[in-house]
Amino acid sequence: MERFFKLKENGTNVSTEIMAGITTFFAMSYILFVNPTILSAAGMPFQAVFLATIISAIIGTLVMGLFANVPYAQAPGMGLNAFFTYTVVFGLGYTWQQALAMVFICGLINIFITITKIRKSIIRAIPESMQHAIGGGIGIFVAYVGLKNANLLTFSADSDSIIGATVEGNEVISADINGGIVPALANFDNSAVLLALIGLVLMTILVVANVRGAVLIGIVGTTIIGIFMGVVDFSAVDWQASSLSKSIKELGTTFGAAFGKEGMQSLFNDSAKVPQVIMTVIAFSLSDTFDTIGTFIGTGRRTGIFSKEDEAALEDSKGMNTKMDRALFSDAVATSIGAVFGTSNTTTFVESAAGIGTGGRTGLTSVTVAVMFGLSSLFSPLISIVPAQATAPALVLVGIMMLSSFKDINWVDLEEAVPAFFASIFMGLCYSISYGIAAGFIFYSIVKIIKGKTKEVSPILWFIDLLFILNFVILAVL
Repeated sequence: MERFFKLKENGTNVSTEIMAGITTFFAMSYILFVNPTILSAAGMPFQAVFLATIISAIIGTLVMGLFANVPYAQAPGMGLNAFFTYTVVFGLGYTWQQALAMVFICGLINIFITITKIRKSIIRAIPESMQHAIGGGIGIFVAYVGLKNANLLTFSADSDSIIGATVEGNEVISADINGGIVPALANFDNSAVLLALIGLVLMTILVVANVRGAVLIGIVGTTIIGIFMGVVDFSAVDWQASSLSKSIKELGTTFGAAFGKEGMQSLFNDSAKVPQVIMTVIAFSLSDTFDTIGTFIGTGRRTGIFSKEDEAALEDSKGMNTKMDRALFSDAVATSIGAVFGTSNTTTFVESAAGIGTGGRTGLTSVTVAVMFGLSSLFSPLISIVPAQATAPALVLVGIMMLSSFKDINWVDLEEAVPAFFASIFMGLCYSISYGIAAGFIFYSIVKIIKGKTKEVSPILWFIDLLFILNFVILAVL
């Protein structure tokens, strides 16, 4: 194990890696239940998506751990699954089988741009100041996800601010609110919010005191406290409803559905819709690609997971000789695998930062996550009792740790500060890693045009700016 994962070389050991893997799993375990909930709204069988989520996470994460030897976990991505259901299926009117076909094509595109070094060229084209901004932005994003998951924030809006809603029967599935939403601190008048606050204080104490395994101890401790506070309810666990046998039976509905008559075989039948299909696939690919690049830059640069040799190899490496090469390839392959089994884009999870924050540095962390996902197929009801209030503080603390990237940005110089703001602060405010990066890139180019320094903008960034702008225009028209 030492020889395979090079633990000493990476300044870690078996116990640290296993603890990091368990921490990452619990930080992202919500996807086991949220992903099926979102995709089942599109007509997909809940238990089939549940098992497809597990399988895609296991395969993608194992490839990441064993092939790339980096501590990143993969699973169907949040945001991408919502785009799948509410935009592609509900908004554009495609079947979920056709949407899966688009995701599969997206995976092939990502494999192509990885093998042909286009993805690495994109990373190489990102200015150093923007890389620091993305790193700090990931920290803000992760911390914001934690605060949101803990329900420590409340949002209010008047009826005039509601510009659209998705309704199914008499139930409002989602609502679009434009400008009138006001965030505020939640009232500490219920057990769940109080538990989140207790968990945040407990984990802060453990982390600041440098207690070994602080994050994992905090998650377990908060869950136990939640039992006594009535937030965790064992009596509500339904062992039969989510049995493995039922999931395997329903998986037959989604496995390979992307290639059937209602999927790939009918996707390009209407020539008038072909441009729309192409732009939808590009939208999937852009979001997937830049979520991953942002996560790698944000977590790998500061921790040394990707060494200076890895970064230097972006210039002239061939094949799969570096960890960065193999990590990008592992991420690309996972999306197509997930589509085959029946789930939206499988991508590198930003919650991997939780395990990295506790010391995870090698693929052993990823293998541990994969093992935990495998066990979850047998004990999913038991795992489901770990409340969001227990895992959310971990994300907040890890996000705080990642803010150190901001120290390398010259915030006094607006030429550097404006693009950095949009690539970092805006990333959290718009709740999207890829859109934050898009805004940062676009404003970086605008600033350079104003300053007469267009030669400092890589041709690759100009092309990416054009793709993002085209993507925003198409989505606005649709």
